[in-house]
Amino acid sequence: MQRIIIVGAGFGGLRLAQDLINHPNYEIYLIDKQNYHQFQPLMYQVASARLEPASISFPLRKVFQKAKNVRIRITKVTEIDHKNQFIKTTIGDFSYDHLVMAMGCTTNYFGNQNLKDYAYPMKTIPEAIQLRNRILQTFENALNTTNPKELQSLLNFVIVGGGPTGVELAGALSEMKKNILPKDYPDKDFSKLTIYLLEGSPHTLSPMSKGSQTMSQKYLESLGVIVKTSTFVKDYDGLVVSLNTGEQIDSKNVIWAAGVIGNTIEGFPEDCFTRGNRFVVDQNNKVEALNNVYAIGDIAYMSTEKYPNGHPQVASVALQQGALLSKNFNKLANNKPLKPFKYTDKGSMATIGKRRAVVDLPKFSFQGQMAWFTWMFIHLMLILSIKNKLLVFMNWMISYFNNDSTLRIIMKPVVDKVKNREEKCH
Repeated sequence: MQRIIIVGAGFGGLRLAQDLINHPNYEIYLIDKQNYHQFQPLMYQVASARLEPASISFPLRKVFQKAKNVRIRITKVTEIDHKNQFIKTTIGDFSYDHLVMAMGCTTNYFGNQNLKDYAYPMKTIPEAIQLRNRILQTFENALNTTNPKELQSLLNFVIVGGGPTGVELAGALSEMKKNILPKDYPDKDFSKLTIYLLEGSPHTLSPMSKGSQTMSQKYLESLGVIVKTSTFVKDYDGLVVSLNTGEQIDSKNVIWAAGVIGNTIEGFPEDCFTRGNRFVVDQNNKVEALNNVYAIGDIAYMSTEKYPNGHPQVASVALQQGALLSKNFNKLANNKPLKPFKYTDKGSMATIGKRRAVVDLPKFSFQGQMAWFTWMFIHLMLILSIKNKLLVFMNWMISYFNNDSTLRIIMKPVVDKVKNREEKCH
């Protein structure tokens, strides 16, 4: 049996491993830093205390309980030796016959260290929990703040990035202000809570249709969100957001959803990468400069006639690339010609609060309540397990009928005793 190592258990890596379960020709090593798969499209609902982290996470070992050829290793890959075909990790080295890079992207601060130090990202479950803690703690701090300027700085939430993540989070915070805070804090006036959404392009949801762009901004403004397009953040020192327009916003809560950059691992030649730290791959997702190395999902850059600048970094691309690569591995085992990747765009969507959403399908787009129900259905279907689908659906129904949830719990981290003990021993 040949060994395939898959680095990353996101949409693409997980789909590839699932499709190769119990394959007679391949032994699969699925390597990730976490022991679970996370459903990123609903990360903002964890951050806004609408869903518990467990609702959008699923243990990897549960997925592969019946797989005799899949090995799960929870570790960090530190270096690749592509010449000798092995990877280095924090728990040891692993050799491979085929290597698939599917480790996705991380937050891109565009070289601004202040933003990295002070702004809150939302790319992982721990980051979403950290942001939820910050949002909820802000409301508690506001109760004990009497200085008007300091209070307004606390109540100014600045979301940077007008893509689906930023738009959906802005809508969720607006509904929290309207429906939840008056009930949770009857002794405090939160009318001055202000949500800013900053977008560098001329429109929110810039990759979507004109109708969806217009309606998304209209929905946001109807919820009280201050939308500033063609606006960039020049700097942020933890207290003041400086914009390219010369305007400054006092804020202690800046949420960064403005861009991504590929996760990198040492050992790859520079000519393997293009902008955004993405691997340059051919039509079969093989890294062009290397042998037996593939890349799928957000980390892969495949230039085609329809997508000369690479495919969009969305889950559907990763899923389709993972599915095709599994078929190509099967063809490879049987000495058959490989099939080139061709992306089928099934559409895109975003929700902006209750009964407000925008949906773009290949031939038409629509907005409003029907789009919202469509958004809910599609996301439910994409969640891995029946149990998680039911948990999410139940939380959504409760929120739909009473405009509330019971998940506003501040989970403060505790001291890691094991880590401290190991550090003292060394």
